[in-house]
Amino acid sequence: MKLHQPKPINFYPVEYIQGSLPMGGFVDNTPIYAVVPSPELIAPAQWLNNTSRHTITLADKLAFTIENVLSDAEADAIIALTEQLGYRDEAPGIQTPPGMRMNKSVHWLADETFLATLFERLRPHLPPALDGDTLADRLSQRINMYKYDQNDVFNRHIDGDWPGYGLSADQQSMVQWTGMCSKLTMLLYLHGPEDGVQGGQTHLYQNDGKRLSITPKKGRALFFRHGHGSNSVLHEGAKVLGSTSKYVARVNILYNSRY
Repeated sequence: MKLHQPKPINFYPVEYIQGSLPMGGFVDNTPIYAVVPSPELIAPAQWLNNTSRHTITLADKLAFTIENVLSDAEADAIIALTEQLGYRDEAPGIQTPPGMRMNKSVHWLADETFLATLFERLRPHLPPALDGDTLADRLSQRINMYKYDQNDVFNRHIDGDWPGYGLSADQQSMVQWTGMCSKLTMLLYLHGPEDGVQGGQTHLYQNDGKRLSITPKKGRALFFRHGHGSNSVLHEGAKVLGSTSKYVARVNILYNSRY
């Protein structure tokens, strides 16, 4: 199914949070946006039924990919939308040491219909439970988008765990959900070598320092454990070598919390 590129969109800030800069320092009142009404970003789930899960052998740690999560047109539509929101140096609510996160970002609350369709594609391949907690029935609406230009990199780190976030009933503010917490990072690649991206692999590290490299193929999603436990995966976004930017969305996979 061919999707139309987003027309000029109606977006507005629903939260202002202090944002960290790549080389240190902070910018107050960094926005997180909502897009209402949401443009068509994703086709009905039933049209795309060739997703497949591939396990990544990473010693005793959980990591895997799901292929064909998005079509090329869907990935391009998300890029076009987020370019209208505008990428900036500061990342709201993200705290990293100077020199670790060398890219641009924009954070937004995605439409529930879009996320429900995306979740329908992912759910058959996701662990139904982790650490005794069951998979939540929805994805967090907060999407952290990253744009890597030439020479940009995200040096080695472990992702933190997050609560779920959504849009308030009056669509004017961001609200934090209770009773659930993320356990898996999803990195959803929107650009890849087929678009001219050079470099930009995601390196996953084992405890012995050996690494595996995942190519940012368009429509591919990479999953791994995060948080403060010993199961979390050390990783990095390798340097983008060419002039074509790499776009990736971080989406948090939520599990129902017992605490």
